[in-house]
Amino acid sequence: MTNDNFFARVYAAVQSVPKGKVASYGMIAAMAGNPRAARVVGWALHVNPDPENIPCYRIVNRAGRLSPAFAFGGENVQRLLLEADGVEFDARGYVRREYFFGE
Repeated sequence: MTNDNFFARVYAAVQSVPKGKVASYGMIAAMAGNPRAARVVGWALHVNPDPENIPCYRIVNRAGRLSPAFAFGGENVQRLLLEADGVEFDARGYVRREYFFGE
């Protein structure tokens, strides 16, 4: 398995996460065929070749925590994008569990 093939499967999995839902890095890794590759998913999203069509902002950590501020061009940008999709957050600022895709 090459990274190119795995990255393509990651991008396809991310595109399958519907508006108003999120997925964890681990969920995307499993959907792409390697459930132990959550960190590689993070790298694939970091080098996302088509952010207009691959909504990597919908991917959060398994607890629902958002990416660091720099990841999407500034503090709270990921949260703003998710809120625009209809995703809600708990008092800690984590995505509420009911917004996880497939749960």
